Amino acid sequence: MEIGFVPGTKSLWNDEKAKGLSPLEALAYRSNLLGSDRSVANFGGGNTSAKFKERDHNGKEVDVLRVKGSGSDLATIPPDGFTGLKLEEILPLMERGEMSDEEMVAYLARCQLAPDMPRGSIETLLHAFVPYPHVDHTHPDTINMICCAENGEALARECFGDEAVWIPYIRPGFTLSKQVGEAVKNNPNARFILLAKHGLVTWGETGEESYEDTIEAVNRAAEFLASRAGDKEPFGGARLPPMSREKRDELLAAALPALRGSLSGEAPKILRFDASEAVMEFVCGEDSPDLSQVGAACPDHLVHTKMRPLWIDFDPATEGAEKLKTKLREGAERYRKEYEAYFSRNGIGDEGMSDPNPRVVLISGVGMVSVGGNLKSANLARDLYHRAIAVMRGASIVDSFVSLSEEESYAVEYWPLELYKLTLAPTPNELAGRVALVTGGAGGIGRAVCETLASAGACVAVADLDEEGAVEAANKHGESALALGMDVTDEDSVAGAFRETTLSYGGVDIVVSNAGLASSAPIEETSLALWDKNHAVLARGYFLVAREAFKVLKGQNIGGGIVFVASKNALAAGRNAAAYSSAKAAELHLARCLAEEGGAHGIRVNTVNPDAVLRGSRIWDSSWRGERAAAYGIDPDDLEEHYRRRNTLKVNVYPEDVAEAVLHFASGRRSAKSTGNILNVDGGVKDAYSR
Repeated sequence: MEIGFVPGTKSLWNDEKAKGLSPLEALAYRSNLLGSDRSVANFGGGNTSAKFKERDHNGKEVDVLRVKGSGSDLATIPPDGFTGLKLEEILPLMERGEMSDEEMVAYLARCQLAPDMPRGSIETLLHAFVPYPHVDHTHPDTINMICCAENGEALARECFGDEAVWIPYIRPGFTLSKQVGEAVKNNPNARFILLAKHGLVTWGETGEESYEDTIEAVNRAAEFLASRAGDKEPFGGARLPPMSREKRDELLAAALPALRGSLSGEAPKILRFDASEAVMEFVCGEDSPDLSQVGAACPDHLVHTKMRPLWIDFDPATEGAEKLKTKLREGAERYRKEYEAYFSRNGIGDEGMSDPNPRVVLISGVGMVSVGGNLKSANLARDLYHRAIAVMRGASIVDSFVSLSEEESYAVEYWPLELYKLTLAPTPNELAGRVALVTGGAGGIGRAVCETLASAGACVAVADLDEEGAVEAANKHGESALALGMDVTDEDSVAGAFRETTLSYGGVDIVVSNAGLASSAPIEETSLALWDKNHAVLARGYFLVAREAFKVLKGQNIGGGIVFVASKNALAAGRNAAAYSSAKAAELHLARCLAEEGGAHGIRVNTVNPDAVLRGSRIWDSSWRGERAAAYGIDPDDLEEHYRRRNTLKVNVYPEDVAEAVLHFASGRRSAKSTGNILNVDGGVKDAYSR
C-alpha cells in the first residue's frame, strides 16, 4: 500500500555536472539536489556542510567548515550562501559540558572567516562535531514517519538495524550537536542518525556518499513502512465523501471572505485553498480531527504552521454556506483564545506573542486553507502542511502518530535562534497581504496599475475583455497575478471574476475600475448605439463592478478601497464628446455616492481623473485619436504636443503617472482617511479643477 510517499526516490547525482566543481560549488550542487525534492528537504529547512582548506584574511591556509547560512533554502542556495568558520576554533567546544544558545551564537560569530558572512545554521555545531568532511541534515517524510511514531525507536531498529542510531528528541543546540557527534564517533557501523520527532543526519568522505546515503535512507524507510502497512485504511477510512468541485467552489466563494475577515486582524491575509487528493483524503478521514490536533510533524513545520491547525467540523451534505461562515468565525475566535492561553501557560521571558491566528484551516469534506501575511508565506504554510499530512498518514498506518509536547513546541516557536531566521525576511511591502482586482488590466493604464500594485506587494487579478492580453499582463507576476476574461457590462461575468479572485486569494481589498472606451461625435451625429455603448461600459460597468465589490468587502468586514479611473472629462465639458463625458461624469458621482454608502463599513471610494494618456493606450490607437484631432483642427500626430502645451505644468501624462495616483488611494498607509475624493492627473487643466 502506498503510504503517502512513493518509494523509489531516484538519485539525481550527475558525475559530469559534479566534475570540476570547486569544493564550495560542489556543496551548493549537493544542497540543491536535496532541496529539489520537498519530501526530502522542506523549504528553508535542513542544512548541509563540507570541511576543506581555505585561506583566511592573512593568506594562511586553514581548515574550514562551510555550513548553510541561516534562513536560506537548500533548493536555491548559491555557493556564497554558506558561512565559513575556522574548525580549529570550533572543535575544542566538544570538550565542554554545556553551552547556552547565546554563548554558542556569540562564539561562532567570532569563528567566521569574514564578519559579513550570513549567520551559520542553528545546527552548525552538529556539522562540526560529526568527524567526516561532508554532513547532510534533512527532514524526509518517510524518515519522519518513523521518527514521529510512538514506537519509532523500535521501528528504526527493525528497518535499519545497527546502521542507524536513534537519538530521543531534544531541541537543536549544543547538547544535541554533542550527542550526534558522539553517536557517529562511537558507532563505526552507523550510517544514519534518526532524530526523534525531527529528521535524519547522514555523512561521508565525499559529498556524493553523504547525498546517496540520504536517498538510500529515504527509500529503505519507504519500503519498510509499505511492507508493514497491510490493509489498514489511511486516517481510519473515509468519514464522509468529498464535495464536488462545482458545489465546493460555490460554497467557498461565499465563505472565504468571512474567514479572511476573521483572520486578518490588523493586516489583511492571503488565503490559499487546496483540495488536492492528499488533502481531501485527510479532511475526509475518520481519525483526522484527532490526528490534526496531535501537533506538528517536525520543528521546521511548526514555525510556519503553528503547533496545530484550526479544524472545522462541517458536513457538506447537510450544512450550507451560512453555517460554514458561522463555524469559521467562531472557530477563528476559539483558536485565538486557545493560543493566547497556550502563550500564557508557557511564556517565561519577555518575548511578545506572535499572531494568534491559525496558519492552516482544515474544513472536513471541503479542503485546506493556508494563511499568510503574503502569498509566499501562505504557500509555505500550505506546502509544509502537505508534508505533515504525509508524515501523519504513514506514522498512523504503522503505529500511532506522536509529536512535540506543548512545552517542546513553545520552546521551538519562541526559540530566539528560530525567531532570528524570521527576522531575515525582508520588510513587508506596502500592499503585502492585499488583493487587488483591476478592470481593463490589459490596456495601457490598466497594465501600469497592475504593475504598480504588484510591485507594492499586492496579489493582482488582471481582468479584461481581452483575455489574451490579461494573460500576458498577469504572466509577468507568476502566482501573484491572476488573469481573468471579464465583460464589465455582464452581471455574470463580473460576479465570476470576483468569484475566481476569492477562490485564488481569499477575497479582495482593492478594486480599480479602469475598463474604458471612448468616442467622439457632435451631438446630432451621436447614434443611440454609440450613446448606449459609452454608458454601458463607463456607467453600467462601473456600477456592476462596484456592486460586486461591496458584497465581498462587506463579507470580509475589514474595510477596503475602490478606485474609479474616470477622466478630466468627468469635470470639464468635452466638445464633440457628450456620450463619453456624460458617462464619465456618472462615474464620478457614483463614486461619491458609494463613498457615503461605504463609509460605515470602512470602504473608501475615490476617483483618479487622468487626461490625454496617449502612450500605450488602446483607446488612443483607435478612431478616438483622429476624432479628437479633428475636434481641435490639428493633425493626429500633433495631439500629444497639443495636450502637453495646454496644461499648466506643460507635461505629458503617462500610464505610470496614473498608476501612482491609484496607488495613493489604494494604500491605507497613504490615504486611510480619504474617501469621496478626486485626484486629477492631467498636468493642470483649469476647467477640471475640482474646487
